[in-house]
Amino acid sequence: MTVNIGVHNANPSLYHLSRLGLLERLLEPLGETVVWHRIGGLATGAALADGTIDFGGTGSTPPLSAQAAGHDLVYAAVSAPRPGHGALLVRADSGIESLADLKGRTVQLAIGSWQTHFLGKALARVGLSYGSDVTAQRSDEDSYAGLLAGRVDAWVAQGAELFAARREGTVRTLVEAGEVISDRSVFFTRRDVADSRPELVGLVVRALQQADDWAAAHLDEAAAVAAEDQGGNAADWRAALAKLPWRLEPASDTFVAEQQEAADILAGAGFLSRAISVADARHPGLDRAVAAALTAPAQEA
Repeated sequence: MTVNIGVHNANPSLYHLSRLGLLERLLEPLGETVVWHRIGGLATGAALADGTIDFGGTGSTPPLSAQAAGHDLVYAAVSAPRPGHGALLVRADSGIESLADLKGRTVQLAIGSWQTHFLGKALARVGLSYGSDVTAQRSDEDSYAGLLAGRVDAWVAQGAELFAARREGTVRTLVEAGEVISDRSVFFTRRDVADSRPELVGLVVRALQQADDWAAAHLDEAAAVAAEDQGGNAADWRAALAKLPWRLEPASDTFVAEQQEAADILAGAGFLSRAISVADARHPGLDRAVAAALTAPAQEA
């Protein structure tokens, strides 16, 4: 069997796994092969549903959107919380002092990513709605310049770009993502894959943890690779990567509750097309296989 895995640059666990050969070595004794597909995070749910890939990973929002679209996906694993991964920024000289001050303002963010969950929940905390109280614009490579020039009022930044903006001293943090959401990486698969090959999915998660272990022990190299491939300053990348937990966990009741809260907020704001039950995307057999894979000695994985 060939295992097709979706990779996008914003998911560091999958990004490093795709270049280290760790999964290939785990699967070779089973006669399995791996094909890596470069797929954007927002396209991951549809690519799983149509069979292009068998396994993918994103932030917290794309699997909610996929479930709302009717795709029969199940959670495989999640990262530990990432409290230093992102933040909502305003200009250092901005008159915006609180989240309530964002009413009627323009916010740039990676719409559909974990950032939508973050902003939606942050606004809901102060009685505002993502769907009606702010103008959400899709961020791009000019978002930072647009913030400084006053073309947008706030910007959700993450990773190396966040550390670069802070290093230059031109922005102020309105709220840290970790103050609002757990901000986990989320890994998921199709239900038919979980039904038929839970142990195989467990091995994929085990290899992801090995890639995380490698990155945690080789931050300079990981940062240099990211900077060369994705742009930016290697020092900023290193600072961003050093903030990540580099630890995976099976999907848990706590995680499901976090996702359900996000789903309810985003459905209420009109971002999701319908209300969903996140527990429907839980697969007990896969949970057990992933837990076993993450705790097995390396020689048994």
